[in-house]
Amino acid sequence: MGNKVVVLGSLNVDTILQVGRFPEPGETLALKDKQMAGGGKGANQAIAAARSGAETSFIGKVGTDANGQFMLKQLLDSGVSTEYVATSKVADTGQAFVMLENTGENRILIYGGSNAELNEDDVNKAAEKIQQADFIVAQLETPLETTKYAFEIAKQAGIKTILNPAPAVKNLPKELIQLTDVITPNETEAEILTGVTVVDDASMKEAAQRLHKMGVQTVIITLGSKGVYYDDGDVSGIVPAFKVHAIDTTAAGDTFLGSFSSELKPDLSNLKEAIMYGNKASSLAVQKMGAQPSIPTRKEVLK
Repeated sequence: MGNKVVVLGSLNVDTILQVGRFPEPGETLALKDKQMAGGGKGANQAIAAARSGAETSFIGKVGTDANGQFMLKQLLDSGVSTEYVATSKVADTGQAFVMLENTGENRILIYGGSNAELNEDDVNKAAEKIQQADFIVAQLETPLETTKYAFEIAKQAGIKTILNPAPAVKNLPKELIQLTDVITPNETEAEILTGVTVVDDASMKEAAQRLHKMGVQTVIITLGSKGVYYDDGDVSGIVPAFKVHAIDTTAAGDTFLGSFSSELKPDLSNLKEAIMYGNKASSLAVQKMGAQPSIPTRKEVLK
């Protein structure tokens, strides 16, 4: 039986613009190709968790447009429960515009749309599901107060909370950080949260210690091609990444986190092993185009 994971977060339809290189200011370049795919950090993480065997439910919001129906189908097709995905009557479904370079690097613009309408009433409808979960996972593409409220419900029930502080927010509310059991910034986000420039082992340790002092039990800093740093206050180290040829890194971090949440034991006793599993999943995802189409299944990861 897999973990019970609730993901609160964003649903976006991605427009992927393939270019040989990023344009300079004032420069016009022709596209090599254009594609549409499901995305949104929350939806990506939920699909990654579900494809890795977790019993996954989603709390989010779509518009009444065709993009909303498309995103619901993406979740359902991957086995994610959409019972708690609400519909906004005032905003369209979120969108992301991804500029993708030959190297696999990307630059992304986000239209929040209905994601910004997610509120405490939407969370209340899913309160029982949160209280029955092993983990609740959230990011920062939906309102912070809504995430804080969901984490409060989880903590009162003894449910572990995982926060992916992305996109980066400079003054993240300390109350939200204190409600977080596991935080998963990348190097840039870790610096914004702590003021420590993450460049080596010593600076990673310093950033982790500052997050511990803010109230977070377990710190995971994703380092891209260098792997993942972890620090639970007692044990720390780096789990190396797998060396592969990256085609599209769009959902690499989301694939890691969703897969990680499916593998992690609720008492966090297999932290390093769960990170290794997440690294494997992420290394497969970056070798394919698109966010959600690239996310592997558990069978593919184990193979």
